Amino acid sequence: MKVTISDVAKLAGVSTATVSHTINNTRYVSNETKEKVYRAIAELGYTPDASARSFRTGKKKIIGFIVPDIANKFFATMIESVEDYLSANGYQLIIANTRENMEREETNIRLLTAGLVDGLLVASTMDDFQRFDSLIPAGFPVVLVDRIFNTKKYSSVCVSNFQPIYRSVCRLAGKGDRRIGITGGLPRLSSTQERISAYRQAMADCGLPEDEDLIQYGDSLENSACACLDELLERKCDALIVCQGLMASETIIYLHQKGIRLGQDIDLVSFVDYDSDVYALYANQMDSIIQPVEELGRSAGEQILKRVEEPDAPVFEKVLSSAYKPHNQPRAWSHSDR
Repeated sequence: MKVTISDVAKLAGVSTATVSHTINNTRYVSNETKEKVYRAIAELGYTPDASARSFRTGKKKIIGFIVPDIANKFFATMIESVEDYLSANGYQLIIANTRENMEREETNIRLLTAGLVDGLLVASTMDDFQRFDSLIPAGFPVVLVDRIFNTKKYSSVCVSNFQPIYRSVCRLAGKGDRRIGITGGLPRLSSTQERISAYRQAMADCGLPEDEDLIQYGDSLENSACACLDELLERKCDALIVCQGLMASETIIYLHQKGIRLGQDIDLVSFVDYDSDVYALYANQMDSIIQPVEELGRSAGEQILKRVEEPDAPVFEKVLSSAYKPHNQPRAWSHSDR
């Protein structure tokens, strides 16, 4: 049975008019009352119809950004880039952190789309498009960032890493590496699936034996790399590909602590998606896949403002590319020129 505004009002202990004013920001409502209303909205799963409101009350000049891990410097860097772009265009940014938890993402989507923001950027951790889609009010401006779904209902901005992964495997095979291990993030994520697919394809094309034990998955959060590395080192890998920036920096430190020399004892391909002294220190000892994180943020900001201005515009998909840098080439990149 569809939840109504009356249900929200009853649970919050206020009038339906107060709920409406809270959602649409059309009259002063105390912070205490707002909190009651938004708590009731989240508890009941109430989804207002954005197209019915038609934003008659005017824009709030606020964009929401739901990210899976605010502690991850990849997303922190992206947030800064998005915020810079939005600020330059007169908008503010609200951040919601899910910690790769689907229930937290669901709650955040319900709260933000209930009248707090004009549009929503989402780096989703969900594995079910139908579940995600059911949370978005009709006509509400949404842009998916970094992570996408097979169903192309919403505009998106992401980075393709298929070719860099494929090239890195071929280069390692050409150097004589045979046991090439790979660590990815959460298996349900589109970014992880693309990277593992590229690895499988390259291994097959290079004539290397298929070994599922050489594929390890972390949880895309901090401190998830070590267990993967222990498994791969036990399997005598002569090369490693680490498909996520946070795990990559942890990998470098972990190998150093174990006295394993990069480029000598083991070959490493590392994702680089934020500035780090660790990357800089070991850049001449490993191959790098450099993600255009700042461009990703700017593009996300640009696309969400376009959706806010034209909610009925055709769905747009923008795909950026990473750069593959073998370590014997001069290091010629920085965040400012990517």
